[in-house]
Amino acid sequence: MNSDVAEMAEILAAAARGEFPPPDGSTTVLPQPSGRDAGVLSFTAHSVVFLDEDPEWIRAELARASTDPLVASMTPRFLTALTARTGRSMNTIDLMTVADALPGPPELALREIHDQDHPRVARALKYRDEVRVWVTDGGLVTLGRGVAGRVEVAIEVDEDARHRGLGRALATAARHLTPDPVVWSQQSPGNARSVRVFQAAGYRPVGSEALLIAA
Repeated sequence: MNSDVAEMAEILAAAARGEFPPPDGSTTVLPQPSGRDAGVLSFTAHSVVFLDEDPEWIRAELARASTDPLVASMTPRFLTALTARTGRSMNTIDLMTVADALPGPPELALREIHDQDHPRVARALKYRDEVRVWVTDGGLVTLGRGVAGRVEVAIEVDEDARHRGLGRALATAARHLTPDPVVWSQQSPGNARSVRVFQAAGYRPVGSEALLIAA
């Protein structure tokens, strides 16, 4: 693991342990851990920008974005400046959550599939490496390595299988399937159903993130 990846990975690992950067209103600027992964993390009163751009330009844009350093990194003005500068796009600002691994196999009966043309696999491969997918009646769960190699989960529940606890079961299953000590998940704050599902499955919020997606 190179030093850029290691520094980013340690910030995430510390946050998973409940150890956060100092809440002093400052911003840590780091190189990208990979050519694919760039963006902004926001913790309590501290931000992390991981982007292969001039740090002085980044700090100048933060100052222009807001007089309040506690919110500057997640303002539309700053994020728009990043997308214009890099030619990347951005989907949403997500809630960043994490959960500890659980021992043993999941209680939910799952079958791993290896179809690289499956729509969920194809989508996941745009954002993650080492993607694996398991299916069950009415839903599926994917795991893959995203920013700085962290293991990330996404779930999908068929419309006619909703409101039966399947989403929570799939999110919990990921805690058994992860090869790492923790597993990460991101939810759009407006998707209250997804937020509730992951928190019911034991995922705890640690911050927010905005990923810059290469064209």
